[in-house]
Amino acid sequence: MQKMILLVEDEAAIAEPLQYALKRENWQVIWHTTAIQAMEALNSHHVDFIILDVGLPDMDGFELCRKIRQRWQTPLLFLTARNDEIERIIGIEIGADDYCGKPFSPREIISRIKAIWRRMQLTADNQQVNHAGNFQQPDSPLHDRESSGLADKSAQIIAFDHWQADLSRHQIKYHGQLLQLTRYESGLLIFLLKHPEQVFSRTQLMQQVWEHPDHSLERTVDTHIKSLRQKLKLVSDDEPITTHRGLGYSLKR
Repeated sequence: MQKMILLVEDEAAIAEPLQYALKRENWQVIWHTTAIQAMEALNSHHVDFIILDVGLPDMDGFELCRKIRQRWQTPLLFLTARNDEIERIIGIEIGADDYCGKPFSPREIISRIKAIWRRMQLTADNQQVNHAGNFQQPDSPLHDRESSGLADKSAQIIAFDHWQADLSRHQIKYHGQLLQLTRYESGLLIFLLKHPEQVFSRTQLMQQVWEHPDHSLERTVDTHIKSLRQKLKLVSDDEPITTHRGLGYSLKR
């Protein structure tokens, strides 16, 4: 089955040769020039990858990325002519998987896409291995997952107290309500659900959840924890995530 790539770029001089190169890889390409068209395409097609220009005519690319991450976890690569470090950090922190400054060669973009897909496949394979066998907690000996009381026999469901997480669908329910989370909010919460009552530093959380931890600031963990708490507060007045000053965060059980 052909991969479907959504290209959102308003400059034809950039989009046309890139589209040609992508099609030569036997990938289907949908090319749009505005954020509105991009959202319509995502609603009507199954998209495997998004290439998104930061400078769109109708909406800032960062804002569009935020809107996309509210509903989809499709891998995303930013294109921009403003290739400064702060902008790269912002792009990665709001949910992009990679960042490429202009000018670039189509071959570079293709290499980056393939690298992201390889990382995703490795992550999926590792998750399957963990689900098939015993689960090892960081800095802890191996233990039987059934004895932990967290997962069912397939290790696809985490359920305790007011929590239920379906790992295969990346869905989390809190007090029976399905949470609408961004990619990194979901990653943080799933990791904490797997290790209740354990304290993790910002660095440990970034290493476990972020695609590019070395490119992000530690304070971005605080930002995502804050937004996650706000969403949980809409469901219940409980405060399940505890801050341990100078140490990190943990999830109550």
